[in-house]
Amino acid sequence: MRRRIALLPLLAACLTAFATGALGLGAAQDAQAAEERPWSEITDAAKGQTVYWNAWGGDERINAYIAWVGERVWDDYGIMVRHVKLADTADAVSRVLAERAADKTEGGSIDLIWVNGENFATMKENDLLYGPFTQALPNFQLVDFEDKPSTLVDFTVPTDGLEAPWGMAKLNFIYDSARVGETPGSIPALLDWAKANPGRFSYPTPPDFFGTTFLKQVLIELAPDPAFLQQPVESDSQVEQVARPLWEFLDALHPHLWRGGEVFPASGPAQRQLLDDGELDIAISFYPSEASSAIANGLLPETARTFVLDGGTIGNTHFVAVPFNASAAEGAMVVANFLMGAEAQARKQNPEIWGDDTVLAMAKLDDAGRKLFEDLPIGVATLAPEDLGPTLLEPHPSWMVRIEAEWQRRYAR
Repeated sequence: MRRRIALLPLLAACLTAFATGALGLGAAQDAQAAEERPWSEITDAAKGQTVYWNAWGGDERINAYIAWVGERVWDDYGIMVRHVKLADTADAVSRVLAERAADKTEGGSIDLIWVNGENFATMKENDLLYGPFTQALPNFQLVDFEDKPSTLVDFTVPTDGLEAPWGMAKLNFIYDSARVGETPGSIPALLDWAKANPGRFSYPTPPDFFGTTFLKQVLIELAPDPAFLQQPVESDSQVEQVARPLWEFLDALHPHLWRGGEVFPASGPAQRQLLDDGELDIAISFYPSEASSAIANGLLPETARTFVLDGGTIGNTHFVAVPFNASAAEGAMVVANFLMGAEAQARKQNPEIWGDDTVLAMAKLDDAGRKLFEDLPIGVATLAPEDLGPTLLEPHPSWMVRIEAEWQRRYAR
């Protein structure tokens, strides 16, 4: 949590700067006009630009996919993509905040950022985003807004055209079927399983998003009234009351975790490696195709399989956004548009490449676009869509800011 706590002084400075007009009128006008610009004008301006894309760099499969995106947009548009690999998206948010505080309204160091949840909420609340811009992107019209409403609402916060969807995620669990027979169907059942199989389960350290999502899943399933979680935090007493079952659960679970809960995996890929090494029997995933993808890439044994909880698991959309002072806003918009195209979306969903689900509506694609998806391998460990169960809504981002901070206070070593 130190990263987010460190943002508070910057937030105060940024709000002061904004109140005194630090955001230049020209930049604001450009942002407001983004959706009104002809696409040909945007692509012409983007040619020759270098887009510094700040994105999580903790998975080599995803890094390879981003490298492929860079090759394709260079070939098609003459845009250079530089992947700035992040351990925590909050680091990039803090950089934009610092630039706002320093009155740097143009020539920012970040052009595109992979973002969602509390980081998007922070950027939107503090006017750190360029746009709205999504209506200017031709491929935005291909998105499945009807059946995937989280493409327009990010952790209860409306996107308002300030970020472009490029992937879907849903919490699931990967297990080794050679060592696990019956899988738990609920959070209380997972605790029972951990007690019966000590040392064979763990979760990544929050604020790693795999670890944080696990906390949210527990919070939603055990909260006295999960509806509270859809609204912003109102008071410390409310947090204490709603989150009490979460802490009681973790206090009971931790002694039975890998290494007695004294040490946690640093990331999702680190946890998956422990599963591959035979140190864990169950690991957390946020991509329903991850097990099949990992098998195809030699990262998990052939016996790896996937399960979900009976009452449903958390699902959301992840996005890319453009900071208010981006140096290459046009190039960033072209990259965002490419990411929503059928070619990029189908490649991303391929379990042999990444296994991240598409945001697109198949009915909106032409025959060639649909065929790209029809030809995808499903993967031996991938559940059918009807077997993934209900999708639970993400809590309001303010809940996770408080929960992550309290987790650090209680359990960080």
